[in-house]
Amino acid sequence: MAVRATVSRFPIDSDALEACGLPWGLTVTPFSSKDEAGIGPPYGSNGHLLPRCENCYAYFNTYCELDQWAWTCSLCGTLNGLTSDAIARYSNPNSVPEMSSSFVDLELPLDGSEEEMTQARPVYVAAIDLSSSEEFLELTKSALLAALEALSPGSLFGLATFSHKIGLYDVQGPIPVVKNVFIPPDAESKLPLELEDAMPLLQFLAPVETCKDRIAAALETLRPITSWERSSGAAQGIDGVLMGGRGFGTAMEALFNYLGSEFGNTFALARVFAFISGPPDYGRGQLDTSRYGEQYASKRVDADRALLPEQTPFYKDIATIAVQSGVCVDVFAVTNEYTDLASLKFLCIESGGSLFLYSSTDDSTLPQDMFRMLNRPYAFNCVLRLRTSTEFKPLHSHGHFFPDPQYENLQHIICCDSYATYAYDFDFANNTGFSRHSREPPVVQIAFQYTVVVPPEGLQNSELPSSSRGKHLIQRRLRIRTMQFETAQNINEIYASVDHEVVLSLLVHKVILVSLEDGVREGRALLHDWLVILTAQYNDAYNLVQYKNGNKSMSSQIDITFSQCPQLEPLPRLIFALLRNPLLRFHEEGVHPDYRIYLQCLFSVLEPSSLHCGIYPSLTSYSTPDKQAYPRHSLSRAALITSGSPIFFLDAYTTLIVFYSSTADPSLPFPPPQDCLLRKNINMVKQGRSITPKLMFIRGGQDDATAFENYLIEEQDVDGSGLASAMGFVSFLEDISQSVAEYMK
Repeated sequence: MAVRATVSRFPIDSDALEACGLPWGLTVTPFSSKDEAGIGPPYGSNGHLLPRCENCYAYFNTYCELDQWAWTCSLCGTLNGLTSDAIARYSNPNSVPEMSSSFVDLELPLDGSEEEMTQARPVYVAAIDLSSSEEFLELTKSALLAALEALSPGSLFGLATFSHKIGLYDVQGPIPVVKNVFIPPDAESKLPLELEDAMPLLQFLAPVETCKDRIAAALETLRPITSWERSSGAAQGIDGVLMGGRGFGTAMEALFNYLGSEFGNTFALARVFAFISGPPDYGRGQLDTSRYGEQYASKRVDADRALLPEQTPFYKDIATIAVQSGVCVDVFAVTNEYTDLASLKFLCIESGGSLFLYSSTDDSTLPQDMFRMLNRPYAFNCVLRLRTSTEFKPLHSHGHFFPDPQYENLQHIICCDSYATYAYDFDFANNTGFSRHSREPPVVQIAFQYTVVVPPEGLQNSELPSSSRGKHLIQRRLRIRTMQFETAQNINEIYASVDHEVVLSLLVHKVILVSLEDGVREGRALLHDWLVILTAQYNDAYNLVQYKNGNKSMSSQIDITFSQCPQLEPLPRLIFALLRNPLLRFHEEGVHPDYRIYLQCLFSVLEPSSLHCGIYPSLTSYSTPDKQAYPRHSLSRAALITSGSPIFFLDAYTTLIVFYSSTADPSLPFPPPQDCLLRKNINMVKQGRSITPKLMFIRGGQDDATAFENYLIEEQDVDGSGLASAMGFVSFLEDISQSVAEYMK
C-alpha cells in the first residue's frame, strides 16, 4: 500500500493552509504489495481479533500507547480496555505483526462453510459487438485467445454477442450451440424473456481448462451481422434507411442480471469484457450521436462543455446493478467514430474496471492489454476506508470506486489491481487546527479489506482436505497502514516538504471535475488562477517583492520559477504541460471528445509518477544505443539541438518514441538492436506499465517526425493552435508574472 502526501509536513491551521496556496491531501495505491519506499508489510492471521477504538473505530496500531490493561487510540485519544485474550497476545509483542509495524496485512476468517469458499471460481464473460467489421472481430478474437492463455485453471468463461439480438454460446457440448434472444428496438422495452430461460447460466459458463479448444472454435464462427439480417430484425428508418442494430445497453443490463443470480455461489467476482465498435443505437441505452455534429450549430454552446456530460443516466443506473451483482466491467472501444464514451464510462468507473480506446484495428495493442490485465494480481469485493485524527478530515475522494450509500468516506471497489490509485483531499475539522506543542501529531489510517483467489498451486496440498485439491481457495484479508505526519511551524517548512507529483495528481482530479461540470474553459482558468496565487504566496513568504513608499514596487523581479525552493520548481512546467494536454485542449484543436474521456479515465487511476510521465513525458538522450548521454531533457527543440546527442527516447506513458536526429551518424544501427541498453530500458518501462505503450521508431530527415515533434511542447503556444512559435513556455511564464503583479497590488 503506497501512500504519498502533497506535503509531508502538514499546515498547522486553516490560515497556514490558505497562505501556502497548495492542495492538501494524499494518494493511496491500496493493493500495491509494497509501500512507497519499497517495503512490504508483515503478514499475519486473526485480523478479526485486532482491537478497535470504541469511539472512532480506528484499528490498534504501533502509535497507540499500550498499558497493561488498556490502550489509547492514536487518532482520537480515547482510552480503550483490552480483552483478556488481547492482553495475553500482547504480552509477547514480537509474535504479533501489529506490534512490530504500522503497515500490516492480516487474514480474516470467511463467513459461510469451508465447502462454499472452495467452490467460488473466477468468472469471465466476453460480450462482442457483431454490428461491426471483419477486422474488428479478428482483433477481438486474437485478444480473447490471448486472454484464454492468461486465465488460471478453474476459471469459468462465457461467450456472448450482441447486435439487434443477444447470442449466448454453449461450448460444453461437442459443437458450439448459440441461443438468440431478440432485443426490442425502442429505448423503453425490456427483453421478452430472461437470459436464464434461454440458457441456464451454468450451461453458458464453461470451465476453461476442458473447453479452451471449443471456446476458440466458437470464436472462429463469429461473423458480422449482414445488412440483410439487420433489416429484418432492426427498425426500418426513413425511406428504408437502416436504423441501428447495436443493442449494447439492453445486452449489458441483461448480462448483469443473468450473472447476479449466482453471485456468492458460483462466483465471488465476475468480469465482463465488452468489445464495442461504435455507439449503442438500438434498444435500451441507445445514444444520440448527432450532438457531435450539431455542436457548432449554436454558437453560444461551448462544444467541450456540451460533449463532456452523459446524455442519459441509463449506464450509471445499470452500473449500480453490476456492483450489486459483483460484476466488474472493462470496455474496449475500437472505433474512430463518435461513440459518446461520456455516457458509457460509468460502467467502468463505478465497477472498478478500465476503459480502453483504440482508434483503429491496424496497430491496436488490444491483445497485449488483455493478456497483461489478466496476468497481474487483483483483489475484489474491496472496501477502502480512510480515517484521520480529530483535528482534520477527508473532504473529497477521487478514483474509480462506488461510494457507500450509508457511510461517509467508505468506498467499495469491485476489482482493484496493484496499479489502481485513489486520492483524498483534507480540510480542518474546526478553526483551531493542530496545536503547536501537542505531543499528538496528525495521524492518517487507511484500512483496505479485500478478497483474493489463491489458485491451487499457491497452497501446500497438505493444508487442504483431499476433496478440494485443484480448486480455488478464497482468502479475505485486511491491510492497514497508519502514518504519523509532522506539522510545519512556518510556510517555508511546508514548501520544503512538497511532493510535486502528488500536487499534480490532486490538481488533475480537480480539473477533471470542474471541466465535467463547467466545461474545459473553466478547468483551464482554475489551473491558471491556482498557479498565479501559489506564485504570489511564495513570493510573499520569501519576501522577494520589495515595498517602496508603502507600495509594492513590481520593478523588483517577481520570482516565477521558484528559484528559492527546488520542491516547487517543477510546477510551472507541469501546469503548462497540463494546459497543452488533450485533456484540456479545446475541441477546435482537433481533440476528439471520446479521447478526452478516455484520458480522464486513465489519468484518474494512475499513481503520481506515472501521471507525471503522462502529462510531462520524460526525454532521455543516448550517444549510442548502449550508452546513455543525459537522463532528462526539457521538451523543447532547443534542448535537442544543444544536447548534440544522436538518439532520443521519449516516454509519454501511452506512447514510447525512439528518435534518431537527422545529424546522427549513419553507422548507428537503426532500429536499435535487441540486446542494447536502450532496448533493455524500453522493455523495463513496458513491463512496469498498466497498459501496453505503443512503440515507434523515427529517423529524423527520412521519416515523418510529427508524432515526436508534437511532444516538444515548450515552444508551442499554451492556448493556441499548437504551432511552434517563439512564445510557448517563456511567454506563458511572462503572462503568469503579469497576473501575479496584478494579484499582489
